[in-house]
Amino acid sequence: MTNSSNNAPVLITGVGKRVGLYLAQQFMARGVPVIGTFRTEYPEVVELAEKGADLYCVDFYQDAEVLEFIQAVRSRYPRLRAIIHNASDWLKDDALNNPGEVMARMMQVHVSVPYQLNLALQDKLAGDGIGEADIIHLSDYVAAKGSKKHIAYAASKAALDNLTLSFAARFAPGIKVNSIAPALVCFNPWDDDAYKQKALSKAVLPREGGTEEVLATVDYLMSSRYITGRIMPLDGGRHLK
Repeated sequence: MTNSSNNAPVLITGVGKRVGLYLAQQFMARGVPVIGTFRTEYPEVVELAEKGADLYCVDFYQDAEVLEFIQAVRSRYPRLRAIIHNASDWLKDDALNNPGEVMARMMQVHVSVPYQLNLALQDKLAGDGIGEADIIHLSDYVAAKGSKKHIAYAASKAALDNLTLSFAARFAPGIKVNSIAPALVCFNPWDDDAYKQKALSKAVLPREGGTEEVLATVDYLMSSRYITGRIMPLDGGRHLK
């Protein structure tokens, strides 16, 4: 169980679906206030808002919207317990006519926005003790391995891991900064059996990690007072294959 730091809220980007949605739901079930961002209003987003989450529709590809969101958080909240950077996009290198635009978009959502939020909200996280607040970047297994079809995506996640190192050094000792680097978290509804078997065969633990494993790792990092500047693998032992 994470320390609530007098029930200060947790800011989670990308709460519309999958990991971000699950984390928001679980923190709220514990009575921890949640600030969340989303780009598309799914029914689950409406339900989160109805249950009390403070949600903002923000297109991270628009710097003006990012800055407006930062100002809203700064004006409304005196303290934050944690920032969890979950918002992500997954573009193939041939997804757009201009490969440079693919790289720019990947770097914007995975690097520029976390960079801006961390700097702008540092004072809201800073506590009086050692490791009392957290920044957690949701990275990816491919940041260390590379990817043939998602080169820009993998490069941007590697840059995010580098932000972890820099911010951990800069924000110590009050704020711990770590990355979680999952491989397979959970399959999509449209994934066929052939794809599932191929994905499962890449790990020595051939199963979906599950959103519960991400939450357990978040809890571990937020409960610790002695872990910072680390990239936590969540990959089923893929490095052993």
